[in-house]
Amino acid sequence: DLSNVVSGPLAGMMLADQGADVIKVEAPAGDMLRAGKFSRGGLNAFTTNCNRGKRSIAVDLHNPRGQELVRSLVKTADVFLQNFRPGAVERLGLAEPDLRSLHPDLIYVSISGFGESGPYANRRVYDPIIQGMTGHTAVQVNPLTTFRDLVRNVVCDKATAYTAAQAISAALFARERGRGGQHIRIPMVDAGLAFFWPDGMLKHTMLEDDVEPGVALYDVYRLTQTADGQLIYFIATPSEFHGIYRALNRHDLLEDERFQPPGIAPENLVILGQIFEEEFAKWKTEEITRRLVEEQVPVGPILEIEEIFEDPQVVHNRSVVQRSHPSAGRIRESRPAAHFDGTPTSLPPLAPLLGEHTDEILADLGLRPEEIQELRAQGVLPV
Repeated sequence: DLSNVVSGPLAGMMLADQGADVIKVEAPAGDMLRAGKFSRGGLNAFTTNCNRGKRSIAVDLHNPRGQELVRSLVKTADVFLQNFRPGAVERLGLAEPDLRSLHPDLIYVSISGFGESGPYANRRVYDPIIQGMTGHTAVQVNPLTTFRDLVRNVVCDKATAYTAAQAISAALFARERGRGGQHIRIPMVDAGLAFFWPDGMLKHTMLEDDVEPGVALYDVYRLTQTADGQLIYFIATPSEFHGIYRALNRHDLLEDERFQPPGIAPENLVILGQIFEEEFAKWKTEEITRRLVEEQVPVGPILEIEEIFEDPQVVHNRSVVQRSHPSAGRIRESRPAAHFDGTPTSLPPLAPLLGEHTDEILADLGLRPEEIQELRAQGVLPV
């Protein structure tokens, strides 16, 4: 794993969570995430959250001897993952053709912002740029304010990471079926658009002139004000519509033909929305939530970040765990979301310190301690 920031490292971490031995190859200065705040004892939160379970080797990739060390690692690897800007791996002698000659069955993965060619190929890019270009920002609008906004987390970076992890697994499976190694190319703009598409492009999928119109999910997603706060509900089926009518004590709506699902006319949905707004404002959050749950209407609170860790279902699932690191101290992390009963895995080690496993990894390659020390003296490895 030669990748940096989130799109590649998170993909490698997911594979490490599932049992892969992932070697994180870093420059002597480290992955740029290591410069982030929320740090203690040589680790910070962002690095920890994207690099669990890996071993780290720090090596100067601009030094020919450093490049040779990486090529030695590749000879016994299954996957090579990088997200440098197009052209960088070629200059380092680590491009796909360079490594294919060493390992014909290698799965080589290239993550880029826009792809390896085209008008934007050489642009620098981060997650919010991709959000703006793939629809995420266009629909992130509160209908009451009409101001657009970003999704306030790196949604496109993470979508790219999940795409990469799944693609790597598929390529390894294909290799087991005799298809050999291959080069997987994943532009972030493609991954971000694919992630947005299923619901975000409802109005732009069917192209004939007589397509039945409707409302998209981004038209109706919103928070609901109560007498003392806010909640989130969502209704889609006739039973859920009728359940919310009963929960709000508006039994008259059960008999009103205008509001009988499915197929409520758009103009009547607007009226119904106004009715709901008025009715919810009469109820305290806790009481109306209880009534909605009793009526089998999907509803939930808007938890503050600190409240997530105490939520009864989160606690029951053990979705969040705490562990201790020798230098960073106590660390809270999310447990891997996929639970395997046939091949269960335990939590892998916490993220490594920069170059923590350099000597161990080089020893695996057969280098003697004096040879490793000589590489440090030559500046190939950090002191």
